[in-house]
Amino acid sequence: MKALGTFLLFLLVSFSYAQYPVILSQRDQAKVIDEILEDRLRQLLPTLMRREGFDMWVLISRENNEDPVLKTMLPATWLAARRTTMLLIVDRGAGQEFEYLAVARYDVGKVFKRAWDPDSNPDQWAQLGKLIAERKPRKIGINKAEHYGHADGLTANDYDNLVRVVPKELKGNIASAEKLAVAWLETRTEKEMTIYQQICRIAHQIIAEGFSDKVIQPGVTTTEDVVWWYREKIKELKLDTWFHTSVSIQRNEPDPITLKRPQPLVILPGDLLHVDFGITYLRLNTDTQQHAYVLKAGETDAPEYLKNAFAKGNTLQDYLTTNFKEGKTGNQILADARKQAINNGITPSIYTHPIGLHGHASGTTIGMWDMQNGVPHTGDYPMHLNTAYSIELNCSVPIAEWKKEIRIQLEEDGYFDANGFRYIDGRQRELILIPKPASNAR
Repeated sequence: MKALGTFLLFLLVSFSYAQYPVILSQRDQAKVIDEILEDRLRQLLPTLMRREGFDMWVLISRENNEDPVLKTMLPATWLAARRTTMLLIVDRGAGQEFEYLAVARYDVGKVFKRAWDPDSNPDQWAQLGKLIAERKPRKIGINKAEHYGHADGLTANDYDNLVRVVPKELKGNIASAEKLAVAWLETRTEKEMTIYQQICRIAHQIIAEGFSDKVIQPGVTTTEDVVWWYREKIKELKLDTWFHTSVSIQRNEPDPITLKRPQPLVILPGDLLHVDFGITYLRLNTDTQQHAYVLKAGETDAPEYLKNAFAKGNTLQDYLTTNFKEGKTGNQILADARKQAINNGITPSIYTHPIGLHGHASGTTIGMWDMQNGVPHTGDYPMHLNTAYSIELNCSVPIAEWKKEIRIQLEEDGYFDANGFRYIDGRQRELILIPKPASNAR
């Protein structure tokens, strides 16, 4: 009986996971993360350093105050920096392999080799200065940045100590590595893109399950019930998230009435639902917004006016992504897409951001919800190939039947390379229906 009970439990667990693509064990995830990291360091980073003109990059981080860039270079089993972690990446010249050094008590993963013996030289900072002096770099990159927070991870104290130990004749070679850090964070590799589709597929399938009658009982379930179902599902699948899920409602009544109803709102037939949801898996992030419609009694589909409104959201996505072009700035893309939308009768709001190793990542910013005329600095950054974006936007659509405007708010993850733009795992093209109509419905 005990064996049968165990077998039935196995079947139950297997069934609950069967709808999702395979999710690796923690051990196997670590292997994949380290393989991707080694590929990025050895194959991608040399190209980026030479593109941006640096022959040395110095990254310094203290435990519990991690530089966001350095953290992306740590092996999977390092969840944080240890004491003071110093990494040196050195371009030794044409025809020679890059040098990866850890001014630390031990190797940092497979790539960064220990370059400090505290028993013979207890002064870690002096050792850092010695290594720099021996290599005589022409341009030393540090993570000190004005416009990108991810690239500004060097603390004031560590900067002062670095300047103190760098030889006088090399101090003038120290420069902000802002563009190099952004390039490292925004550029996706072939190995990453091989797994990214499955990560986005998992996110899409979690959304679909949450927006179904497995989770939602109209007249009983609240928006907060669905929010916390999503959070629990993420943990059940041994995934992580980088922001708290939100679920909201638009319905056929004046907005002031909806706002005055007891919160959280109970989901009712005829509601237009919206979710903003993301997961983190294998160090990559997703960010997705989709809509669902709760069928009324006797309905087998959403009303045509809601379907037509949703189609306008898809059209706005097309206006945006067809304007993607290498070298074009985010502000130029924003202006062109908005002009095209407005000329075709769509009221747009575009606030698209890079995605990858962070959710709101560094790279080409294409609008913010409160900056529709352009974003200073990050919006002036040109678009590069092999970069990923959350295509985030909304359009306001007047609905005569509801005597008000609604907003179609969409967000899907996409990728831009030499072949153009594509959605990593497709995009929502139709409203999700709750419940899914029965096959024999008339």
